[in-house]
Amino acid sequence: MRVVQSGGSSRLKGFLLAFSSLTVVGGSGAMAAEGVDSEVTEVVVTATKTERNLSDVPASMSVVHGKELARRPVQDMAEALEDEPGVVIGGIGMSRRGIIIRGMAPEYALTLIDGRRINAASSNMAHVDFDLGWVPSVAIDRIELVRGPLSALYGSEALSGVVNIITRKPGPVWQTRFDAMTGFREGEGGDTQQYGLYTGGPINDKVAVSLWGDYHKRDITASEEDPRQSELESRDSYSGTAQLHLTPTDRQRVDIGVTYGEDERGRDTLTTSGTIFSYRYMDKVRRQSGFVTYNGQFGFGDIEARLYRTELRRVNARDKGQTPTPSSDLVDTVADVRYTLPAIGVHRLTTGAEWRREELKDATVSTSGEKETEHKALFVQDEINLFTDRLEIVAGTRFDHHDAYGWETSPRLYIVYKPSEHWTVRGGIGHAFRAPGLKQLSPTYAAIAAGGRFTIYGNPDLKPETNDSAELGLAWRNEMADASVTLFRNEVGNLVTSYCLTNCGIRGRETRTYTNVNEARLEGVETAFGLRPVEGLSLMASYTYVDSLDKATDRPIAERPQRTGKIGLDLQATPRLSVGVRGRFIGEQLTSTYVRLPGYSLWGTNVSYDLNEHVTLRAGVDNLFKARLAEKSTLYSFAEPGRVVFVGLSGRF
Repeated sequence: MRVVQSGGSSRLKGFLLAFSSLTVVGGSGAMAAEGVDSEVTEVVVTATKTERNLSDVPASMSVVHGKELARRPVQDMAEALEDEPGVVIGGIGMSRRGIIIRGMAPEYALTLIDGRRINAASSNMAHVDFDLGWVPSVAIDRIELVRGPLSALYGSEALSGVVNIITRKPGPVWQTRFDAMTGFREGEGGDTQQYGLYTGGPINDKVAVSLWGDYHKRDITASEEDPRQSELESRDSYSGTAQLHLTPTDRQRVDIGVTYGEDERGRDTLTTSGTIFSYRYMDKVRRQSGFVTYNGQFGFGDIEARLYRTELRRVNARDKGQTPTPSSDLVDTVADVRYTLPAIGVHRLTTGAEWRREELKDATVSTSGEKETEHKALFVQDEINLFTDRLEIVAGTRFDHHDAYGWETSPRLYIVYKPSEHWTVRGGIGHAFRAPGLKQLSPTYAAIAAGGRFTIYGNPDLKPETNDSAELGLAWRNEMADASVTLFRNEVGNLVTSYCLTNCGIRGRETRTYTNVNEARLEGVETAFGLRPVEGLSLMASYTYVDSLDKATDRPIAERPQRTGKIGLDLQATPRLSVGVRGRFIGEQLTSTYVRLPGYSLWGTNVSYDLNEHVTLRAGVDNLFKARLAEKSTLYSFAEPGRVVFVGLSGRF
């Protein structure tokens, strides 16, 4: 893991906890395994849509590299980011999980693949984590995580931050990588298998290709408290991607690609009325996408233009005569263009436009079973360097037009100041918005929810959700260590929630609708610390405090832990042998009924050994001390899989 502040046996367990409590005081940041010098020259693109050195980015940003993911068991993007400051993996129902950034719900984070947005399934389908598995770890070059709203560049859905998955690109010679891993869960069920393959290289000096695919399988896990129900759902999924890369000249590139995948889930659950019995609940999800991207670098500026389409289809089935949820088909078609002018004095200007059509096919959304909306946007950004690059001001705004709301404006102002070689001060303010989903806005939408507890209806009078944010950070770095601390505040308005209309509290008869009644404040501090005392040894620790307030109830927001801490140790014991230890502490949190859930810790180890220059053997243990949330409380919204021992091979050719 790399973090830059640009914007945050019982004896062994006791030692690690003590070490964590000492190191988190230091601030925010973490040392890269390769050292600080490589970090300074690393180029990222998400925070400004232009190439920037990671150490100079005007945002709070972390980067997770594919080679780091190869050392530990990573099944999806949530597990890839679970060690990052400010990130909590929270439940979204049905044992599924999502990424919570600075205490904000998973649907407020925008996910991108090479800068292309993934369709907003969470706004139109319940319990959706299908955006977490579009790219296997073997095909990931890096993941860029920006904490803080970026609607000024990306529009709706970017209220809490942006996750941009940067995929591998073919080099001058053919390269092939594979991963194979098996996990054995202690107890009945829950075993996992995953396989990934990437290959890419040149056809000639103008044409290259890259191909990747993966397969994941997890066995169903029955609840120990009630074997009729599943604690963890089963999963059987595969996907494949093919890309063609054309370079007609040294300064022009065209990328063309297609992706297809299927994901099947299954879980046992109980009926909620009448005779109580167990039945199987199944989701089958199909994902497909296609894109073409053009990049050109000319004397008059840099141009990027893209056209892409993504589709996600979900089909639900239930046995024993239970009525399934109607199928949903969500399609996003997007065309966008960006133009960056050459630097003019102290200014570098970027402007762009985007058109997006969102289509939903669902029997509940309208009498015709179809609904669509169009988004149009223009944005402009100026990067202003002053005083020989010691002071930079980034100012930008985006103008979005939504069919239901007209124009929305999302301004942002950020300042980066370097008083000396080792110190950096960063801070900024911004405004972001999120449009409600097509189902939420539909006057004809009606669906039975919460296992039959109530029926919920759409509301065409909903307003967009908003976030007014501010942050201020201080970072320090030298050759052996780095640390930083960030203060942040989010004022979220017009939160969409469900509201009881009639027969409140009467199961099966209660009716609800969506409404804008809530406002929330989330403020806190992110700190982290990185240290490389000797060659081959790196340590990291982070601590995040989030004070959340639901202003409608004057209580903390449900399922948002106030305190989280993380620690990691990586040791290159020999040229062939590396060892890692990871720990996460999740503090107390409240349920929606204001029951206090206790905190918990999760620890894991991983070992990798290079059998030769091409093949690496991996092994380790997840959930080392067998933390089981159901033993602490049955009210947690998701389950940990228990202790899992994994073994695997990875190869490079």
